[in-house]
Amino acid sequence: MPEVQLLDSADARRTDLPRVGSRIDGSIVIDDQAPVSEVFDPATGHITKLVAHADSATVDRAVAVAAEAARVWRDVAMNRRFAILMRLRELIVQERDAFVDLIVSEGGKARPDAQGELNRTLDGLDSVFSAPVSLQGAYGEQVARGIDSYSLPHPLGVVATITPFNFPVMIPLWDAAAALVCGNAVIHKPSPRVPSAALLLAELIEQAGVPEGVYNVVQGEADTVNALLDHEGIAAASFVGSTPVAKHVYTRGCAAGKRVQALGGAKNHIVVMPDCDLDFTADSLVSGAFGSTGQRCMAATLAVAVGDVADPLRAAIAQRIPSLRVGPGTDPESEMGPVISRESQRRVIELIDRGVRDGAELVVDGRSLADERDGFFVGPTLLDGVQPGMAVYDIEIFGPVLGIVRVATLDDALALIATNPFGNGASIFTASGPAARRFQREAAAGMVGVNVPIPVPVNSFSTGGWKASVFGAHGLLGPEAFRFYTHQKIVTARWPESGAQSMGMAFNPGR
Repeated sequence: MPEVQLLDSADARRTDLPRVGSRIDGSIVIDDQAPVSEVFDPATGHITKLVAHADSATVDRAVAVAAEAARVWRDVAMNRRFAILMRLRELIVQERDAFVDLIVSEGGKARPDAQGELNRTLDGLDSVFSAPVSLQGAYGEQVARGIDSYSLPHPLGVVATITPFNFPVMIPLWDAAAALVCGNAVIHKPSPRVPSAALLLAELIEQAGVPEGVYNVVQGEADTVNALLDHEGIAAASFVGSTPVAKHVYTRGCAAGKRVQALGGAKNHIVVMPDCDLDFTADSLVSGAFGSTGQRCMAATLAVAVGDVADPLRAAIAQRIPSLRVGPGTDPESEMGPVISRESQRRVIELIDRGVRDGAELVVDGRSLADERDGFFVGPTLLDGVQPGMAVYDIEIFGPVLGIVRVATLDDALALIATNPFGNGASIFTASGPAARRFQREAAAGMVGVNVPIPVPVNSFSTGGWKASVFGAHGLLGPEAFRFYTHQKIVTARWPESGAQSMGMAFNPGR
């Protein structure tokens, strides 16, 4: 489960680097004795700051503060919560450049990718503005004589949100918006790779009018996560990350009696039919595979070429890759940045090596970029002849690597998707309506695209996959988010008429 390595005592005492702390009850908290880890600029490889981890005592304090604040926040009128989140949207737009700078400097994204993340962040916030309707409940009149029944959505209390490095603003705000509009208090644990955007978001949430203590940030890694999952004061946990960690979070959280949604990894199959628009498809695959440096759970990692489209598809993709501008996000010309860490860089290169050893053909080799540049760069890489059983097919690479899988028929392509343990997304590129309709009905994935490389839906729909890509019954955003962050309380009520008992009218719910 560890994502970063804690520093030894000598490194931890360094005073030349700023420290990033937690934020509890509106104040920054940094324990000088707390374990710390390094935050890098992925484009240079330089350490830029240290992040101080929250221990169990700090988590206890955050939960106590949040529990007290939750009792106040849940009683805030819905129209007031709505107005606060509208104000939050305005503040995020005002601080757009600050967020983009943090995404670039700590996450390594090219600036267009960072700006795209901000756009999707706002889309997710917009999706919760249906709350006055979505949280109305339901009413059943005269379910029995003189008796009415109705449901009331109630907040859970204190919830934990645990988010990954690859979307340091979007996913935290998606979680925060849904949890807050439902009346919950939140303790957010961001990735220690990208700790700073979470603090800016928390500051803006309070500026918008959310009372201090309702939204708190605790920094850390595995120990901090486990402290949140074990804490009896937390009612639910939402997680996005790799499948092994998602399984851990789900198992441990459920064992502690919590409601848990844990979104994991993926191997997304993009099926390419012989009748596709080849240029459009090749452009889409390059964008889907190498956008965000391939570091997204919806990356287009496997191009499943059906029949005789394989060779022209391979040529079209290979022709486009050299024109991709790879560089630091601070360069306005860059279209693809580095991966997040030295460990990630080495892992991606080793998986490419294994792919070649397993028999895949290396069409475009991006490994040399690691030696040519500072920072954690890997160039766009294309492999052909990828098959199940190869590491590059079976493992989520989370880097700029696209594999071509050759199959004879659409039946074969659908069988690959059905037997893969992941089920996050799948797409088809075709000019055939019947093929597309069959694909959308039969593809074993939670999000399906037709002539779309990244089939994440608009945010009025819920986002989430199937199989090992998700643990728990709920997805992010949309109706699923409202259901996840609320209990349903069912009330059955009867108001006897005055004097009814004196008239001898016995209570009989079945009348």
